[in-house]
Amino acid sequence: MKRLYAILNVDLFPDGEALLAAARELAAGGVTLLQYRNKSGNARGMLEQARELRTQLGDSVQLIMNDRADLCLAAGFDGVHVGQEDLSPESARRIVGPNLMLGVSTHTSEQVIEACKTSADYVAIGPVFATASKSDPDPVVGLDGVRQARALTRKRLVAIGGITRGNCRSVIDAGADAVAVISDLLQEPRKSAEEFLRILR
Repeated sequence: MKRLYAILNVDLFPDGEALLAAARELAAGGVTLLQYRNKSGNARGMLEQARELRTQLGDSVQLIMNDRADLCLAAGFDGVHVGQEDLSPESARRIVGPNLMLGVSTHTSEQVIEACKTSADYVAIGPVFATASKSDPDPVVGLDGVRQARALTRKRLVAIGGITRGNCRSVIDAGADAVAVISDLLQEPRKSAEEFLRILR
């Protein structure tokens, strides 16, 4: 798993073309793992946009669908990511099969332990820092939460929540294999991605 896990949150873009343009810029900046997150769209619109992402980015970027295992398959994505309120990891696994990537969000040590019992390929822990990307975020876990999660799982660990170029190195040093980033990739996506990758080397 590459150290930078970029997330495109549809709600943060004025329209679909702006989102696709950002995706192309991120790929040009070296991003090879990208999650498509759309909490407000209808299935038809999401599938159309997801397929366009797949077409424009080709096979150079692994694409992860947030929440929707069915759309992951239909769009030809490489994996699906589920949260605590979404489809269970094992239900998602039954839909996407054994070969696609599966990730699960966790916010507590107990949830990390439960995630370790599933067939998830990676566990996301967060929010590490305060974040503005969610309207109702879970309590901040801090770097100690990352360290605790690292001690509890041998699965790949992705840290998320308020991660910037200024603090990402500390998150990797705390034990994360990768950092998931939303907001700090919005402005000048290509340049931002290049800077993240340089810091995370």
